[in-house]
Amino acid sequence: MTNSRFSVALVSIVIFVAVVLLIAGGAALAGLYNVAADAPQMALTEQFLAFVRERSVDARAEDTKVPLLIDPKMIDDGAADYNAMCTGCHLAPGMAENEMRPGMNPKPPQLAVARAESNPAEDFWIIKHGIKMTAMPAWGLTHSDAEIWNIVAFLQRLPRLSPEQYRALAASGHHDMDNMNMGGHE
Repeated sequence: MTNSRFSVALVSIVIFVAVVLLIAGGAALAGLYNVAADAPQMALTEQFLAFVRERSVDARAEDTKVPLLIDPKMIDDGAADYNAMCTGCHLAPGMAENEMRPGMNPKPPQLAVARAESNPAEDFWIIKHGIKMTAMPAWGLTHSDAEIWNIVAFLQRLPRLSPEQYRALAASGHHDMDNMNMGGHE
């Protein structure tokens, strides 16, 4: 009797999955889901995708060994790379909204704005591998791990920088970080 119950349950699951796939396939063929970047996501879809993204990054970054991120040369080099590669999407201290960001969905976070404590291992993983369907590129295809760690080191300081400090740091490869009165050194 148990075997027949199992068989009925298995057949029911297979039929259910087949119906769901047929409905999803039909919706895809009919173009029912609007992929336009200027159309907001349904709240449930947005929450689901955010959950999947966060869990995916957490799972893949958990074994990452984080180096010391306090070397002024690392921070200087990371500032120059951030200025060249990241400000179009993530902005910089004192930088106004630009023409590109309003049309991005999801909108990239403003990394210069005070935010919850970032996890350097997760930041490294995101910068190296990118995130599908967000316009976040996989910089690991064109940059070494050392270059990516430089950006991560800089990101640890970014929310505490004034616009003037940011511009000075981004413009030069060598600033004395201790004289910039940023506080919060690790």
